[in-house]
Amino acid sequence: MTFFKNIPSWQLPETAVTSETLYGDRRRFLKSLIGAGIGATATTLLGCQTSQAQSNDLESTFKLPEIKPLPTNPDFRRVDRPITNQTLASSYNNFYEFGGDKSIWRSAQNLPTENWKVEVTGLVKNPRTYDLDGLRKEFSLEERIYRFRCVEAWSMALPWVGFPMKDLMAAVEPTSAAKFVRFTSFYDSKITTGPGFHVGTLPWPYQEGLRLEEMANELAFFAIGIYGRELPKQHGAPIRMVLPWKYGFKGAKSIVKIEFVDQQPATYWNTLIPHEYGFMANVDPTKPHPRWSQAREKFIGNTEQFDWEIRETLPYNGYGEYVANLYA
Repeated sequence: MTFFKNIPSWQLPETAVTSETLYGDRRRFLKSLIGAGIGATATTLLGCQTSQAQSNDLESTFKLPEIKPLPTNPDFRRVDRPITNQTLASSYNNFYEFGGDKSIWRSAQNLPTENWKVEVTGLVKNPRTYDLDGLRKEFSLEERIYRFRCVEAWSMALPWVGFPMKDLMAAVEPTSAAKFVRFTSFYDSKITTGPGFHVGTLPWPYQEGLRLEEMANELAFFAIGIYGRELPKQHGAPIRMVLPWKYGFKGAKSIVKIEFVDQQPATYWNTLIPHEYGFMANVDPTKPHPRWSQAREKFIGNTEQFDWEIRETLPYNGYGEYVANLYA
């Protein structure tokens, strides 16, 4: 389906998309837990020197089967920056279930993805349980190049593969009583052990939530792949949320359950530190994080090293003309 007849202001040249290498490593700054929550410290992000053996190991995590056929949605083909290098994108990740730093790509390989099921339930007329083959057969896959903005003030540009969330909504038909949607990630205390530091009890499993009209927005996306291939485990395989106008922590990974509900659901980071991580979490350069500004961001581009480009943060990450009406 075509959404834009003209090239909108937020689109970037294809050559500007962040490479896959940069995208993988995200949460090193989460080094301490404060009180009953988690305190995040913004740290300088440095490129990692890795051996050839380590590089080969990393590459094996994202050299997965290609997804074909794979049309690129013409309305989401270009952005105003290069696509992030694939190796960087696959080695600089936040996946808190597997640790509190950015280099979780090794431990994330313990995620069991065989025979994966996604239960869609709650206030819907047609509850369903999908396996991955079922998702691929029922929903038309496409590639979309989106900006990605982390709450930690770094960013990427990534070529996701998946389908619009509104397509799933149409299949299950939420009832008039449904107002919100809760997304639950895979959790097994023996596998997803979380960070190595704990104060109190962390609210596992990881859960996120949206208002129904946010999920119905044309930008809201379920990704099952990236860089034209199946989704690597460190990116949240086999299916994750992608919401380009929100901070990245809103994009729950490794989803096992989608539930339509009538009340705003509790979510992981908003439960831990509500004054720092709001339920909406829309990208807003005028609203600083309590410990750092959000006016600028460090963009990870298409070089083979972590050469940061400082950019001005855009309201709604540049997607305001398509989502601002949701918050009028």
